[in-house]
Amino acid sequence: MNVPVSPVPDFGPALPEILLAVTALALVLIGAFRGDGAKKLIDGIAITALLVAGLLLIDQSPGRVSTFNEAFVVDSFARVMKLLTLIGAIAAIVMSTRFLREAKIARFEYTILILLSTIGMMMMCSANELISLYLGVELQSLALYVIATMNRDDEKSAEAGLKYFVLGALSSGMLLYGMSLVYGFTGSVTFPAIAKAVSAPGGAGVMFGLVFIVAGLAFKMSVVPFHMWTPDVYEGAPTPVAAFVATAPKMAAVAMTVRILVDGFLPVLKDWQPIIIFVAIASMGLGAFAGIGQRNIKRLMAYSSIGNMGYALVGLAAGTIAGVEGIVIFMAIYLAMTIGVFAVILAMQIDGRRVEQITDLAGAARTNPGLAFAMAALLFSLIGIPPLAGFFAKFYVFAAAIEAKLFVLAVIGIVTSVVSAYYYLRIIKVMYFDEPAPAFQPMAIELKSLMWLSAGFVILFAIVAGPLKNVAQLAAKSLF
Repeated sequence: MNVPVSPVPDFGPALPEILLAVTALALVLIGAFRGDGAKKLIDGIAITALLVAGLLLIDQSPGRVSTFNEAFVVDSFARVMKLLTLIGAIAAIVMSTRFLREAKIARFEYTILILLSTIGMMMMCSANELISLYLGVELQSLALYVIATMNRDDEKSAEAGLKYFVLGALSSGMLLYGMSLVYGFTGSVTFPAIAKAVSAPGGAGVMFGLVFIVAGLAFKMSVVPFHMWTPDVYEGAPTPVAAFVATAPKMAAVAMTVRILVDGFLPVLKDWQPIIIFVAIASMGLGAFAGIGQRNIKRLMAYSSIGNMGYALVGLAAGTIAGVEGIVIFMAIYLAMTIGVFAVILAMQIDGRRVEQITDLAGAARTNPGLAFAMAALLFSLIGIPPLAGFFAKFYVFAAAIEAKLFVLAVIGIVTSVVSAYYYLRIIKVMYFDEPAPAFQPMAIELKSLMWLSAGFVILFAIVAGPLKNVAQLAAKSLF
């Protein structure tokens, strides 16, 4: 009897993920034999692997390819979002090396967990069905829960990791429950088949499942009403971990949200659009008003990220090519601004003691003019002052909303952006007009490099605006 042999899947599209997985396994062996003394070697190998993975992504053909029985897809959108994720992961490792050593928590497992989390994020960007999406989400999340509590002797770090884990488990349950409902009512887990099923009349059950899916996705993006963990994790986790949580996972979370709603549920845009509009408005509002009273700069950045994810969802609410294009541009600029700000936060060190209060930046323009200038440029960009990059980030998502006739949403976004300007301007006022606080220690070369790269990007954005817009346009068109 002839037994049919299933064809061997094409591993080419998943080569970057395979490379990172093999590297992570090799690094586990190196760490097991050489211990924490191999941390510097492991960091170097991990950064090299991440750079090679990025080059492999750039080298891939520009079309849309899929493998593993349509479970894994690579298109222009996935490539761009994966590249942004890789940049966030590299920055997190670079920022963490000196910090972890000085805090006496330098363990080789940290870098390996960053790699494993990055593999999960890349899977989230390329998932073309619910099962592979969930596997990516869990691989990313489990690694993040551990690194959030790297400083085990610190109560705040332990509390942050516990809150992150408990609420993350709840969100994973909601996501999985929603997926099971969608599968039950459509009979499929692949996004194209789901899109075909929901376009037929009588999909009330599917919509019920979609609500739970959106709730799970909202937690991963840290948007209202599933934002509760964000300020505590940002404040309690070691600062490089907070920088990582604020950057790379946000790229992957937004990417998977866009893909599942556009690839799988675009035929019922009018059903999920009100949910996204509500979440966007609530997130922009909370990010603007709750940030006003913050004194800890890491908590302030947590509320800033909640507001910024709300702005990104404005583009998704439009449900158009222009909206997705705006999201890609927004996320690229958000990544650069956030890396730069966290590089400054990591440089806030006085007499070997790390400080996190906004008042610790007092008079920085006189004690450290370079740091103050770069920080001011990044903060003006976060406000959205032209001609800095942040202006264009918000412009493209608001323009997409106006084009989709979501005028109220765009107006609310502009108003909340003006309100949030208060707490960004307050930091600039503290740096330039308050009496100087004790000066910071000299800035580490890696932090200074990241700070100036980010500040240079937001200041000279006009130079790369055209190419970035073209890349974003190709990414958006690949989804439609």
